[in-house]
Amino acid sequence: MALTDQAQALLDMVYRVGAPRFHELTVEQARHSFEKLQFVFGGEPEAVASTLDLPMSRPDGSVLIARLYRPLEAGPTDVLPLLIYYHGGGWCVGSVQSHDSLCRRIANRAGCAVLSVDYRLAPEHPFPAAMEDTLFAVEWAQANADALALDPGRFGLGGDSAGGNLSLVAALMLRDMRPGALRCLCLIYPCTEIESSRPSRESYASGYFLDRESLSWFFERYLPDGGAHDWRVSPMQAASLAGLPPTIVVTAECDPLRDDGIAMVERARSEGVAAHHIDVPGMVHGFVTLGKWFPEANEVVDRISLQLRSYFRKIAVSD
Repeated sequence: MALTDQAQALLDMVYRVGAPRFHELTVEQARHSFEKLQFVFGGEPEAVASTLDLPMSRPDGSVLIARLYRPLEAGPTDVLPLLIYYHGGGWCVGSVQSHDSLCRRIANRAGCAVLSVDYRLAPEHPFPAAMEDTLFAVEWAQANADALALDPGRFGLGGDSAGGNLSLVAALMLRDMRPGALRCLCLIYPCTEIESSRPSRESYASGYFLDRESLSWFFERYLPDGGAHDWRVSPMQAASLAGLPPTIVVTAECDPLRDDGIAMVERARSEGVAAHHIDVPGMVHGFVTLGKWFPEANEVVDRISLQLRSYFRKIAVSD
């Protein structure tokens, strides 16, 4: 299938006006451009029951900021399941604010709390900083679950693009450290391998929003010392995916990362993981946060949220 009319129109607009792509910008310019894109084309922010910006203090005295959303349906003392969410942006751009509308919609539709994490970004903080923040956020949320009215037995991880990569890496670490710590995993067009020769990398390498050069721009800043085959960077290099919790994987048809995501689904299933795959026709990488422009974005978020709600369902002791 070709690009949808909306996707084609967005790409025509971007390339017609000659808007610079990420690899043609400084880091600060790229961050500003990304935030502007989300502001112009992102979904309208829904009302939620509450939001709370949380400073998560590390043992060394530094602070990691995250934003906690509670859904409209929840009372202030209701104990809720939690999806810890890591935003996309190639480990270099993006923020809690750029993904605010998305996290609000997930919270309301899935009926869970969402903790959106402002992990450290490259190139100021290259690998393994973001990975360390990802795991720390889980540990902090578990330790503070009672104070935040969260159910530590119903935690999940989610993220888009680079955030999907971080979620998958953290899930593999938690599998080895504390089996059963996670109820579910939600990966939206995740980066599962830095280096890949699967067909979509070439088929959609130019003119489909996430160009080959932009991918390289992100990878070089996240991994200035190399290490693309480290499984903590390329989780498809892990010895096994067995033991992961039920996993949602979203792929976009016209995305250079699509075939890598499909390969991850196929491998996970072959190793006993309950992997639920949603492939979205005619879409490009990054569409999920652009709900004002793409009706498919809201449709997919609603499908994801319904699946998350089922994963987070309370299970009776007798089950």
